[in-house]
Amino acid sequence: MAKIDAFFKLMNDQGGSDLHLVSGQPPAIRLRGDIERIKYKTLDNDGLKAILYEIAPEDKIKVFEETGDVDFGYEIPNLARYRANFFMQRNGCAAVFREIPSTILTAEQLGLPPVLNKLASLPRGLVLVTGPTGSGKSTTLAAIIDVANKTRNDHILTVEDPIEFVHESKGCIVNHREVGTHTKTFSAALRGALREDPDIILVGEMRDLETIHLAVEAASTGHLVFGTLHTSSAAKTVDRIIEVFPANQQDQIRSTLSDGLRAVVAQVLFKRIDKKGRCCAQEIMIATPAVRNLVRENKTYQINSAMQTGKKYGMQVLDDAIMGLLDKKMISPDEAYIKCNEKARFRPLLKNPPTDFTDA
Repeated sequence: MAKIDAFFKLMNDQGGSDLHLVSGQPPAIRLRGDIERIKYKTLDNDGLKAILYEIAPEDKIKVFEETGDVDFGYEIPNLARYRANFFMQRNGCAAVFREIPSTILTAEQLGLPPVLNKLASLPRGLVLVTGPTGSGKSTTLAAIIDVANKTRNDHILTVEDPIEFVHESKGCIVNHREVGTHTKTFSAALRGALREDPDIILVGEMRDLETIHLAVEAASTGHLVFGTLHTSSAAKTVDRIIEVFPANQQDQIRSTLSDGLRAVVAQVLFKRIDKKGRCCAQEIMIATPAVRNLVRENKTYQINSAMQTGKKYGMQVLDDAIMGLLDKKMISPDEAYIKCNEKARFRPLLKNPPTDFTDA
């Protein structure tokens, strides 16, 4: 057993999400959103490097020493998988590990809206799950992919950096590819994917213009494509995709996106106040003909209104979802205010409304 595994066991026992190991500081874990120190000695650079190198593949160590940072996956059988990132900082080396549960939770177990399960049965199109880092995007996508794996007889191909949730083939054939290990880049994997007979493609992160372009094209040519972006709302997601392209290509990609887009799920995580744990609030946009028309005509500022009137399709705006959690007394008004979009709607719910300089 590697020396670091004891930290992973402690984090798992306490329900933590991330392990932080930093030269010049004691270890820490992120527990229900907050960083908490572990009662352990301060880590020095040489000692920490020995701990980290014990679990890192040789090729990843070489990349780390050449570039100063590297990503890879690490697994402890019967415990969990971990997304690892090594990086150099002022006092030496450091690392952050995100725990990826070995068991894939269903949408029902996660408390997700039923409409998300329906996304797994789409014949083609682009489905995006967005939100800030650590908002549970991978967990939501894993639940949707799991439904497809159980109910379809197709080929699912994932491209990730690194591989996170591992899906064993059930009704579907599932192939996982890791950027840097099985393929050089996301875009190279997507170009190859079109010759690998996939029905469903999961793109772990749509980072650059070429990857976004290939994902949109694949969704428009008969594939069901799932991807993630770091955007905070459905409308901003559409804008982000289009703004990546040069000005002279934006009208064309707007038209292609309007044809291929099927849904956008934008989510944020909250600390629960009714019990230990966290819960998720989601904005859900289903690409109805009316929504696609707004995308095509560059009227994304009207998407919010379309979602408010499209509840029968399973649509909801983020602030309504947050208000629903508040009504159930699952989250605090203060955190709801911090993470909502329309501050004026939530401000009267606060006992001591802050002076928010960003509203000035």
